[in-house]
Amino acid sequence: MSIYEKIDSYIDKHLDQSLNELKRYAAQPSISAQNLGLKECAQIVKEMLEKRGFVAEVMATDGAPVVLAERKGKVDKTILIYNHYDVQPPEPLELWDSPPFEPQIRDGKMYGRGVSDDKGHLTSRLHAIDAILAEEGELPCNIKFIVEGEEETSSVHLHDFIAQNLEKLKADACIWEFGGVDHRGRPQQYLGLRGICYVELSVTSLSADVHSGVGGSIFPNAAWRLVWALGTLKGSDERIRIPGFYDDCVQPTERDREFMDKLPDLADEYKNRYGVKQFIKGIQGGIELKIEEVFAPTCTICGLTSGYQGPGSKTVQPAYASAKVDFRLVPNQKPQEILKKLRAHLDAEGFSDVEIKFLGGEPAARTDPDHPFVKLVVETAEEVYDAKMDIVPMVGGSGPNYPFVYDLGLPVVTMGIGYPDTKAHAPNENFRIDLYAQHAKHMARVIKEFAK
Repeated sequence: MSIYEKIDSYIDKHLDQSLNELKRYAAQPSISAQNLGLKECAQIVKEMLEKRGFVAEVMATDGAPVVLAERKGKVDKTILIYNHYDVQPPEPLELWDSPPFEPQIRDGKMYGRGVSDDKGHLTSRLHAIDAILAEEGELPCNIKFIVEGEEETSSVHLHDFIAQNLEKLKADACIWEFGGVDHRGRPQQYLGLRGICYVELSVTSLSADVHSGVGGSIFPNAAWRLVWALGTLKGSDERIRIPGFYDDCVQPTERDREFMDKLPDLADEYKNRYGVKQFIKGIQGGIELKIEEVFAPTCTICGLTSGYQGPGSKTVQPAYASAKVDFRLVPNQKPQEILKKLRAHLDAEGFSDVEIKFLGGEPAARTDPDHPFVKLVVETAEEVYDAKMDIVPMVGGSGPNYPFVYDLGLPVVTMGIGYPDTKAHAPNENFRIDLYAQHAKHMARVIKEFAK
């Protein structure tokens, strides 16, 4: 048997053992939005890494702790693996088919909050390391882990943490927290993430809610005030109206367009999966949809809160209103600049009373598709998935890859257990167990080939 046949055999034979470890890990609630269970979960991560002979430490930040770990290998080349142990809140609980923090396996899938985003990615990678150590007794190269607990709340302390620990995090390449296959089962290589600027806008118009019959015609209404302010941010043509918002945007290159053009047209897939009747801006599909989805910045109202929203009626004049708004940013846009422009815009429109609370953000960042490490990951995937890995130059989501690309100077690649119906951030989050095993096999090949 070849070394990879031996490694694959180990991964298959010990799969249940790895899945049981994941069940224990995912059973620990670790909700960064609620500051729930983060220290306890960081300790579990530390113990899992120490079990594999890593020197691990839990390091404090002004928020959730970060776990750093390292194990030396045969050659002095280093892969840095980034994961996060925090998860999204599980609500609405009534839509789960099984308790979110009691992971269950059904029909070839594991269900539970965080099993895919992102705890299963970590344990699958540890499973690959187990297989290598079982067959060879040592790692072929140095491996470092950085596992944080605030990714789901915009990694607000991670950039400073990295800046303060550049030497500890020094490496030659980085494997990102997520990855997976598309609806055809083809592995995807996502080489860039949009940035984000997440804010809460709020208005207080009165000292307390008032009977609408008393104040409706003479008192200012916080809900209306906020709605009018929000209405100035974007027009019915979907163009963002904040002056200077688009000034720093970098347009996709011809090479970007070539990569995107090779990807499948997801127009019908989106319509079937999400019930989309039509796309905004008159987009029909094809290359126009692919480019607009990831290379255009956004302004999204994520939630609105004001007054009474319970059953029946309550005639009330709300004193307070708030909205959560995210701006997805393309290369060259910076969160702090967007904040300044947003403040200036609201003031100019007569809404200086609208408060802005910055909830987190990061700029966009990308990795060169021609980097040798990208080619290595793409080439090693084909044997495992029996399909070529697609190059996706940018995706619409965001993450803290900017300090890895620019502060640490690393190529950042993606690979993982995800698939289109993984339901990350939603009830019944899950992953397919066959993809869990495939990721471990791909991971083992990347580690070994990188060492060469």
